[in-house]
Amino acid sequence: MLKPTALNHTESAQTTDHSASGKSKFHESARAQVCGTAHYVDDIVEPRGMLYAAPVLAGVAHGRLIDIDASQALLMPGVHAAIFARDIAANADGNKLLASFAHDEPIFALDFVEHAGQVVGIVVADSVIKARHAARKVVCTIEALPAILSIEDALAQKSYVLPPVFVSRGNADAALSTAQNILHGKIEVGGQEHFYLEGQIACALPQEQNQWLIQSSTQHPGEVQHWVAHALGIANHAVRVECRRMGGGFGGKETQAGHLAVWAALAAKKTGRPVKLRLDRDDDFLITGKRHPIACDYSVGFDNGGRVTGLKLNMALDCGFSADLSGPVADRAIFHSDNAYFLQDVDIASYRCKTHHQSHTAFRGFGGPQGVMVIESIMGNIAQHLGLDALAVRRNNLYSEEKISPTGASELRRNTTHYGMQVEDNILAPLLLKLEENANYIERLKEVSAWNLAHCFIKRGIAITPVKFGISFTATLFNQAGALVHVYTDGSVQVNHGGTEMGQGLNTKVGQIVADELGVEFSNVLVTASDTSKIPNASATAASAGTDLNGRAAQNAARTVRERLAELIGKLDCCKADAVKFSNSSITSPVCSRTFTEVVQLAYAERIQLWSDGFYSTPKIHYDKTTLTGRPFYYFAYGAACTEVAIDVLTGESRVLKVDILHDVGNSINPAIDRGQIEGGFVQGMGWLTTEQLVWNDKGMLSTHAPSTYKIPTVGDIPEHFKVELWPEANREDNVFGSKAAGEPPLMLAVSVYEALRHAIAATKKAAAQVVLKAPATAENILFAINAKLGD
Repeated sequence: MLKPTALNHTESAQTTDHSASGKSKFHESARAQVCGTAHYVDDIVEPRGMLYAAPVLAGVAHGRLIDIDASQALLMPGVHAAIFARDIAANADGNKLLASFAHDEPIFALDFVEHAGQVVGIVVADSVIKARHAARKVVCTIEALPAILSIEDALAQKSYVLPPVFVSRGNADAALSTAQNILHGKIEVGGQEHFYLEGQIACALPQEQNQWLIQSSTQHPGEVQHWVAHALGIANHAVRVECRRMGGGFGGKETQAGHLAVWAALAAKKTGRPVKLRLDRDDDFLITGKRHPIACDYSVGFDNGGRVTGLKLNMALDCGFSADLSGPVADRAIFHSDNAYFLQDVDIASYRCKTHHQSHTAFRGFGGPQGVMVIESIMGNIAQHLGLDALAVRRNNLYSEEKISPTGASELRRNTTHYGMQVEDNILAPLLLKLEENANYIERLKEVSAWNLAHCFIKRGIAITPVKFGISFTATLFNQAGALVHVYTDGSVQVNHGGTEMGQGLNTKVGQIVADELGVEFSNVLVTASDTSKIPNASATAASAGTDLNGRAAQNAARTVRERLAELIGKLDCCKADAVKFSNSSITSPVCSRTFTEVVQLAYAERIQLWSDGFYSTPKIHYDKTTLTGRPFYYFAYGAACTEVAIDVLTGESRVLKVDILHDVGNSINPAIDRGQIEGGFVQGMGWLTTEQLVWNDKGMLSTHAPSTYKIPTVGDIPEHFKVELWPEANREDNVFGSKAAGEPPLMLAVSVYEALRHAIAATKKAAAQVVLKAPATAENILFAINAKLGD
């Protein structure tokens, strides 16, 4: 691993050899997780009188809901209640619709059902098993209606959850008409199940005076608070939401955790008792949304060196039956349809298709992976058409400082995105060169070619693909965070912030940042559960911005406490406060050194405030959401991966043989955690593009709704050669510790797996042609691609 460089000039001067940041500290919950003592929602001690809920699911994709008969269920022993949309109507202050952005999704199915697996209601009993058995006894009479089950059908019927969006620069039609070469094609990429280890769960506990405690496995406690208050017809302040940790989220618990909290709260209100609702894996699959599938038609013009001169994209996303987060997901797909490449004359149409599937939602990368897949597939197709090395074509299209118009006031360079943001921190050219050297790409490319000439049935492929991923919420208002830092008289420190811990190490990094700011040991800092009663209106932990936002907010809070302590020591020792240093659990002035605890106790005796709040809002960002132009991102994170694969041309089976990654995380706050994010993100992306196939039957029922039919990567899929190195340069923007986000960008490194598979398939062809490979590249789809006739 490359050693992170020194801090940039904007960082605190407190960093020393005793610093916690920049070191591979254990995840703050690691020991408890290994020992089985880390509590998740289902592990919390249940109060007396707890009831358990189970969902009643619709069995058709689209239909008119005629009647619901719960009489048999209510007669079963231990069953206490059944709750449906009609019961919400009895609550004059409540609302039958969820408090989602588009207000287009009912809490329970109303007059119509819109997907197979939609929740019609819930049954509550005194055990989980009794509730689930009773839910199956509820009889729903549904008149089946025609269902829209594909992107093609949605486009044909102009069925959209939101209006289409169009973004253009230059004149794509004119550029295509004069291009030296032109290609047309279609790219199809499937969705992906989140498959978090801890399923969706919520527990609603009635408190005194119509107040509520909601324990939720959620990435967005503030939204759960708002949704529950809205459904119950009460003010937000009467609902407290707490989340200590999640067993994975990946975006699937950003909005859709709110459904369970609302359902549990409505049941608790009706019964007057606490209610827990935990979906089993099959129901979780059927109810919750996935990564958005995408279909993209394209026309690309390019010169004989492979440089793109004109591009038209028609991007259509399957959004499911309601908007959820599909608008910003589709927007980010537009933002990342350039990936690493300058597109001068470009025309993009984005269609947000309404189908009768689960309402698709956020997933790691949030539309970015779909955009990256589109442009990287096009780059691969250009290389195949020209008979050039794909890496050379990619290099030829990279953002750069190259001028493309005469010098003068109207000078334009190849460093501006199609949405108007300048790429100011571009490191991709040297990063790609370094990875090419580290991975011995040129020699291995020759070896792969020689292998393919000598072998008929096993073909190999190799590819290097880059990633440029924008960091910030594209909705500017969400780029804010708050934190509390409490210092106790024994010198211990407690931190609370608005982010949520889902295994990604957010609390560990925030603890490291606060420890350094106060000059104490990392073990002296405790980061507590996310809690809406401590930090109000917090944004979701998403967009890879968790550490950027909450880490800086916590740092600002700790800095305020530190400045108060420094001012006290300055008065006692007759020196300037800025001459006081905090390090190694000591506070040192030019006169003497005291332990941190001694100074804290002195401050308490002097009635100095030993706690503070902190706030942070991301600077520089802005964009016009009507035109999708501006600066939506604070900075870009970069990376590249070199992947080598093998395929069996008789069976379509494939294997990843080698992976080399060089990734940019700036100054790493915790190298071990960042490496884990890079490795995990890559493997999750590899699963999306190879084995994780979602299949709906012709009735709209998801057939792959269990581990027996839906295949995520396992240990056996990880190649023995899996090398990860970190790019040794600080963030050029003033980010906390000079770091960069590491959560989402690495997932898109796995596009190199897909491109390597296409390289291997191309070796089965007798002439250069586009390799049309549907993703995920299952054995079946690989065989289809191998057996497709040239020109198909």
